Amino acid sequence: MKINTHTLIDQELCGTPVHVDSGCSRVELRTTRKMIVDETGLVHGGFIFGLADYAAMIAVNHPNVVLGASDVKFIKPVKVDEKVTAEAAVENPLGKKQLVTVTVSNQEEIVFTGTFTCFVLDKHVLK
Repeated sequence: MKINTHTLIDQELCGTPVHVDSGCSRVELRTTRKMIVDETGLVHGGFIFGLADYAAMIAVNHPNVVLGASDVKFIKPVKVDEKVTAEAAVENPLGKKQLVTVTVSNQEEIVFTGTFTCFVLDKHVLK
């Protein structure tokens, strides 16, 4: 399925789509040294949030989708050189307000969950 939103996103920082279908997506991210916050290799949570947000946006897959709110939980830390995968599913695919659930996991366990409130606008948010 063609991706219709966030087409210029930096996939090195926000992940690479591996599956996009009507109302769902899967995005993978390999964490890098650019993402760490200290000598232990802890990855900044903003990169995990960005991955989850990107998965939510392409699950909606509308050119004018924007994030309005989120309710998220960071469950486990992520370290450098881990591959994490975000799986997103639109709960109510009709209308301007769409709720998207996202789960991020490494190969062993869930590290992040969230519900993203997305809005499909009539025109681009900057126009």
